[in-house]
Amino acid sequence: MAKKKLTIDDIFEDDDFGLLDSKAKTSIVKTDEDRLIDSFEEINAFFDKNKREPNKSSMSEYGLMAKLKNFRENEAQKKILKPFDRHNLLGYVEIEKQTIDDILNDDDLGLLDADKDLDIFKFKHTPRPEERADADFVAQRKPLKEKEFEKYELMFQKVHKEIKEGKRKILPFKNIEKNLHVGDFYLMDGLLLYLESANLKKEEWEQKSGNRVRIEGRTRTIFENGTYSNMLYRSLGKQIQKNGKLITNTYEQIEQDLFVNAGLVKEEDIQSGWVYVLKSKSTKKELAEIKDLYKIGFATSSVDERIKNARNEATYLFAEVQKVGTYKVYNRNADKLESLLHRFFANACLDIDLFNEKGQRLNPREWFVVPFDVIEETIQLIINENIVNYEYDTLTKKIKLK
Repeated sequence: MAKKKLTIDDIFEDDDFGLLDSKAKTSIVKTDEDRLIDSFEEINAFFDKNKREPNKSSMSEYGLMAKLKNFRENEAQKKILKPFDRHNLLGYVEIEKQTIDDILNDDDLGLLDADKDLDIFKFKHTPRPEERADADFVAQRKPLKEKEFEKYELMFQKVHKEIKEGKRKILPFKNIEKNLHVGDFYLMDGLLLYLESANLKKEEWEQKSGNRVRIEGRTRTIFENGTYSNMLYRSLGKQIQKNGKLITNTYEQIEQDLFVNAGLVKEEDIQSGWVYVLKSKSTKKELAEIKDLYKIGFATSSVDERIKNARNEATYLFAEVQKVGTYKVYNRNADKLESLLHRFFANACLDIDLFNEKGQRLNPREWFVVPFDVIEETIQLIINENIVNYEYDTLTKKIKLK
């Protein structure tokens, strides 16, 4: 009778003395990385409970706040912790992505080795990477020296305070050339940044529909975590559009910016747009009967181009409009002049609900019931730096001293 061959299962089952029994060993010793993650999870747990970051209100919170600050300043730790950052407390973290070369080179067993004649990764008719042109410069964030960052840290603290007090607002960032200005603050990936300077120039390129002009150049941008970058102006703008917000200036800063070289236009000054005043041609009774109804707006392109589709837009009350006045503004102050005029006439803002063809309610906020000569007088007061001493009286429809 042939002897039965033993299988591998027979060998393992024939273990009367339990010599092959084993238990997986577990270690209770935590690594440095484990302790780092545990520490960050304490901050996550605080945010889960309080729906905010820790601050200086108590010693326990101050400790968590100090930890969070240290994490934000340490790029190596941020890369470890980012997968656990469910509240985006660390902001944007640049993680190195694995390339196809990394995957192919990580082959200790040679599983991807192939005969040279069969190598599908060998290109015969395209240039090798080292023969291609160098890639465009990619700006990386670099740390500032502690002493150098001190003045910026005070600025960021002041901005946080002004946001909390309502002196600044956080608004959507929509238009790069209209909204991205040197000297202003922004949010990007949850991190406050300051656009300190920019070497800008106009670039023109051809397209089938005609030549286009845009502004481009290198920036110097300071981040509140103590780093800086010199990324391109439009690259910075696109990143803020994607994952950021606009931080408005305080009214005091708007006025100060307007008074710089007010009325002095030099050869090097760049016209940044127009502030315009329009009158509605609407035949709707509730609008046509309002005397001294004007829209005060801002345009980067020509006003005629801006209003050509007025009858289809809520901001123009779904009607044609008439230009009453246009004012050239230089060095990107046009949007600030518009903001200042809106604030000055806030009490005279048109309060009316309109409905479009779909029955949706619209409430335009750039129309004011103010005599045109008063609007012109107000613009002169802004240029002459005297606007801070006056206010608009809706009863008399006149400007008066405060």
